[in-house]
Amino acid sequence: MQEQDALERLRQICLAFPEAKEGGGVGNPAFKVRDKIFAMRHTRIGRMSLWFKAPPGLQGALVGSDPERFFVPPYVGHHGWVGVYLDIEVDWDEVADLVDESYRMTAPKRLTALLGQS
Repeated sequence: MQEQDALERLRQICLAFPEAKEGGGVGNPAFKVRDKIFAMRHTRIGRMSLWFKAPPGLQGALVGSDPERFFVPPYVGHHGWVGVYLDIEVDWDEVADLVDESYRMTAPKRLTALLGQS
C-alpha cells in the first residue's frame, strides 16, 4: 500500500472517534483526544508504522506472536505502546480494533461512554 493511501486509512479510523483531532508533534501526524495522543504515524524508524497505546500484557502478546508486523517502539515502548508496520500487508480491521482500545485508554470516560461497549 502506498504511504498516502495508508495515511488516509489511518485518518478514517482515528478521526471517527469523538473529539479526535489530527495534529503535529511527536507523530507525523499524531491523533489526539483532548490534547492527549492515542495514536501516531511514524516514518522515523526507517519504515512507515503506527504507534498506539496498549493495555498491560498486550504489547508482549502482539510482538511475541508476530514480530514481522508488531514491534516495541523507541521512546514510548517502555510505557506499553506498540508499533505496527504499515509498509506490509495490513489487517485494517485489526488496526481499527487496536486504535479503538488505545482511544478508550486515553479519552475521558464521558467520551468513551459515547462509543458504547465493545
